Amino acid sequence: MIRRRAAASALFSALLALGCAFAAPAQPASPAAPGNSAARAPSGVWYEIFVRSWYDTNGDGIGDLDGVTAKLDYLQSLGVSGIWLMPINPSPSYHGYDVTDYEAVNPQYGTLADFRRLAAEAHKRGIRVIIDMVINHTSNQSPWFKAALDPNSPYHDWYSWADKYTDLESASAAGSQAWHAAGKQPGLEQHYLGIFAAEMPDLNYDNPAVRAAMIKAGQFWLKQGADGFRLDAARHIYENFPWDVDDPVALAKNLDWWNAYRRGLDAVNPHTYLVGEVTQPTATDLAPYLKPLDAVFNFPLAVQLIDAAKSERNQGLGPTLDRSYAAYEAVGGKVIKDAPFLSNHDQERVMSQLDGNPRHMRTAAAMLLTLPGEPYVYYGEELGTLGKKPDPALREPMRWDRSTKARGETTWEAGNPANGAAVSVEAEQADPHSLLHYYTQLIHWRSEVPALRNGGFRAYPEASDHLAAWERTDGRDTVLVVHNLSGQPQTMALDAPGEPHFSHVLKQTGPGAAIHDNTLSVPAYTSVVLQ
Repeated sequence: MIRRRAAASALFSALLALGCAFAAPAQPASPAAPGNSAARAPSGVWYEIFVRSWYDTNGDGIGDLDGVTAKLDYLQSLGVSGIWLMPINPSPSYHGYDVTDYEAVNPQYGTLADFRRLAAEAHKRGIRVIIDMVINHTSNQSPWFKAALDPNSPYHDWYSWADKYTDLESASAAGSQAWHAAGKQPGLEQHYLGIFAAEMPDLNYDNPAVRAAMIKAGQFWLKQGADGFRLDAARHIYENFPWDVDDPVALAKNLDWWNAYRRGLDAVNPHTYLVGEVTQPTATDLAPYLKPLDAVFNFPLAVQLIDAAKSERNQGLGPTLDRSYAAYEAVGGKVIKDAPFLSNHDQERVMSQLDGNPRHMRTAAAMLLTLPGEPYVYYGEELGTLGKKPDPALREPMRWDRSTKARGETTWEAGNPANGAAVSVEAEQADPHSLLHYYTQLIHWRSEVPALRNGGFRAYPEASDHLAAWERTDGRDTVLVVHNLSGQPQTMALDAPGEPHFSHVLKQTGPGAAIHDNTLSVPAYTSVVLQ
């Protein structure tokens, strides 16, 4: 979710001490046996979990870390190779995006020992674990902020305060009120910067002590077994006000901090994975962050994928992706560093955005899971869970059983009646044609076809605006992915000048795809991979 004076570098240094000619119709992937991950290449797919809504092991109605551990076999059978835990630190809020202690676990979720056990068990299954690092701001209940209310405290400069020239009515870059009253002390009224909310005062990253403390917090979690972090509000470290947006100075300061953060974490684990929440509208705006970070969430692509699925037209998706990945490669090298997704905890769920249309949901999922980078799936997405604002309705309990009263179901928030018994793991595991099996199939494709997982990208000339098609090449193999976005069969010529000769249907989401006389026929709402 967000700064200011030039850093005193000397003090900071001191404080840092993816056959045959016509493949058989694809069958739903069978759940993998526990401990079988070594026999299968990683899919590169991440899965976002809100611990509070996941699985309850102690009967208090709130999900916990032991609940995540208990369901690792489900995640393994789904085929994901990483999980992102939304904030697990102590916090006065249900969502956790206002932290009071960066080196502790929310007691409602468990203990540090529970986290270490979760990480160890995940690693046994070939699953990486990253946690949300709410790094732009703390809670106003943080001991740091409480101490900072005293102008004479060393912690005072850990936050940003208004002076007599400050326009206290200023809006923030996040669109909310920027300055908040801290209450009156004798002869003194203080206002602090909190670009998201009064409950979330912004840290001052021009203070070397703040930088050192946050690097130390990251190092702490790496030592507990975390594999990296999802960085909340990564663009807002120095982008606080409307005039900071698109300001190259603010961007340079953001990147300087993230480079310093990377160096600090690499000292503990040089393989630390960092993915940033950078809410920008174009790939060109996202690309600069790929120098210090491993990936950034591709917000503009999420919009394009859902629009294409909903309209049943590609809307120039292929060429747009060509341009986007070219911008990424110019900064991050030949390996496409991307974190594509469809929705997350801040957005209406995909099924709701698609007006509950299950065919469009499958189309969106198939596009997402055949793209470069490391895709992210939001918990319950694979079940077709519905959810519209307000925010708690986007984060409602994961449905494991047909009955909401079954053991382990969380009850902290009432579920949407539209997400009935059929929208549950129990029901969908029993149905070989369910969305859950569809997601499992697609995720397993990435493990089985190296070019889908590691390959580059090139848009393929489409014969119709109802088709989306792209090539994926990993240096050893080239495959062609074709998605029929529409409810009518479509055909596409496979004799584009200069293109490889594709003659085999390697994978397909349903029966009927075929190649005749160098022309591909694709049934309605079907995705295929050609070799």
